[in-house]
Amino acid sequence: MNSLTNPRRARSPSFLPTGSQMSTPGSVRTKATEVRKKSSQPDDVIGIFDRNGARIWLRAIEEGTGLAIRGYEVIAIDNYQPLLADLISRAGSLPIRTVVADLLDFKIHVTQPVDVIVCMGDTLTHLTEVASVEALFDAAAVALVRGGVFVLTFRDYVSAELRGDARFISVRSDDNRILTCFLEYSNATVQVHDVLHERVAGQWHLRLSSYPKLRLSPEWVVSALISRGFTVRCEPGLSGMVRVVARR
Repeated sequence: MNSLTNPRRARSPSFLPTGSQMSTPGSVRTKATEVRKKSSQPDDVIGIFDRNGARIWLRAIEEGTGLAIRGYEVIAIDNYQPLLADLISRAGSLPIRTVVADLLDFKIHVTQPVDVIVCMGDTLTHLTEVASVEALFDAAAVALVRGGVFVLTFRDYVSAELRGDARFISVRSDDNRILTCFLEYSNATVQVHDVLHERVAGQWHLRLSSYPKLRLSPEWVVSALISRGFTVRCEPGLSGMVRVVARR
C-alpha cells in the first residue's frame, strides 16, 4: 500500500481483529481457502494462527481484508487518512472499521481483548524512539487474549549497514515517477532521504523529503517480546524485511 505520491512513504496500518470471530458465510470461507491455497511462498505472505490453531496465509499488502475475509471484525488504525481510505476501497462490505489515530493509542479504540495484532510494512521503525516500541509491545501483551498473535515486519538497519554508493536505493519507477532514496546512518537512527522525480504535463518535477527511522535489530525485538511473555518466531519476510510472529 505504499504510495509514490506521498512524500513520506505510506505505512501499513495496524489491524486489530476483535476477540470474537463472526459467523462466516460459506462464500467467505471459500475465499479464505483460496487465499491459503494461492499463498504458498513464504516471501509473499504472512502466516497467522487463529485460536483453533488453523493456519491463515495472508498476502502482506492485503492483511486487513484478508483477516476480514477469514471472519474477523477488523479495526485498522493509522494516522494517515489516504492509506485508510485505500483500505476501505478494497474492503467492500467486509467488517472493517478505520480509525485515524496514533498507533500507540490503539487501546483507546479497542473495547475487548483481541486475537491478532498486525503491524506490517516498516511501521515499527517509524516510531520516534525505542521507548515507544517498548510501549507498543507492552500494550500488545495486555490487549491480546491468551494464545493471541502479534505479527510485525520491519527493516533491519543494524545487521548490514550499507556504505558508499550502496546507500542509494532505487525504490520504484514507472513512466511518470522515479523514486530513489538515500540512507544516512547514525547510532540509533537512519535518516531516509526520498528523491521523487515526477512528470506532470510533460515536465519533470523534483520533490524532496526526509525522515528518521529507528535502527532495531531482530535480536533486540525478539528479546523484548520474550521478556513480555511471548513465544517468538523470527524469519525472513516480504521485500527483504524481517517478520516476527509472537504468540501470547
